[in-house]
Amino acid sequence: MFKLTFHRFAISALCCASTTVLIACGGGGGVGDPAADASSTQTLASTSQVQSSASGQSTTTGTSSTGTSTSGTTSPSTANILEAVQTAAPATDTKTPFGQDANAYALTFSEEFDSFNSSLWNDHMWYDSSNATKNYTVEDGKLKIWPQRDANGNFFNRTVDTDGKFYQTYGYFEIEAKLPQGKGTWPAFWLFNHIDTRRPEMDIMEAYAGGAAPWGFTDSSGVSHPQAYAPTVWKGDTDGQLLGTRQFDTGTDLSAGFHKYAVKWEPNKQTYYFDGKEVLVVNATMSDPMYIMLDLWFGSASGSPDNSTPQGKSNSYEVNYVRAWKFK
Repeated sequence: MFKLTFHRFAISALCCASTTVLIACGGGGGVGDPAADASSTQTLASTSQVQSSASGQSTTTGTSSTGTSTSGTTSPSTANILEAVQTAAPATDTKTPFGQDANAYALTFSEEFDSFNSSLWNDHMWYDSSNATKNYTVEDGKLKIWPQRDANGNFFNRTVDTDGKFYQTYGYFEIEAKLPQGKGTWPAFWLFNHIDTRRPEMDIMEAYAGGAAPWGFTDSSGVSHPQAYAPTVWKGDTDGQLLGTRQFDTGTDLSAGFHKYAVKWEPNKQTYYFDGKEVLVVNATMSDPMYIMLDLWFGSASGSPDNSTPQGKSNSYEVNYVRAWKFK
């Protein structure tokens, strides 16, 4: 099994309540920042906005929705990723990073989920195929992914990502989401890339409703609810290169309402936020362009889903928006 699975399984054993692990990383594990060209423009026909950066602080890369996808066996290197640029957000745009100085950022990506745009989003990992059983949709301005048994009676993983379609190096990344209930559920929001054999990874949110307290709790009906989550950083050069993690107990039912999960990604530091509150700082160099991932998987610290795990759209991992900004 490839490194990603090892990493995300290992986190269940590494996290302990309210514990932070910080490990300094002296050198970058990446291949460097993609070249930024402010004059290069293509139109990305989607609700997302993608803007290139002329500074060394933040770069965005991607492919046009009408161009050739660069997803495949391995992710494109920084030398051959095409830059895709859409008209910048209007100056009056009110989409600003929650709790941050709005003047320090420029919007580069804004997915408000008016529809599911397949020119921007994939519905499976690059090494896998899409399960024919439909367990996701976009409606009411939200992406919804829910637990569902397939034709064989098994719960299955669903991933929605921008692999081959949108990448960014550095900046601020944020979603507003409500998490699903149920034993075995494992929703996540993360930044990732597969470059040859390397797997740089920044997990902004992973939750395990079926895990031992404070991961989750069980209600009077026997249904598990998520309460804690973990941000985590993996260098990605070898298995187990954990750079930092924390199990953060929010003290609230994360399936009862929407909350903001975010990361401020700087060249030598990553700062993670929950509803604007700083929950983890990792002093490490992460310099590879990464794409955005939203998924609902099963297992790890959440256990195996069973008949107590609610199925169907009414128990969705709901994402209200996905946004990214570059540093000015």
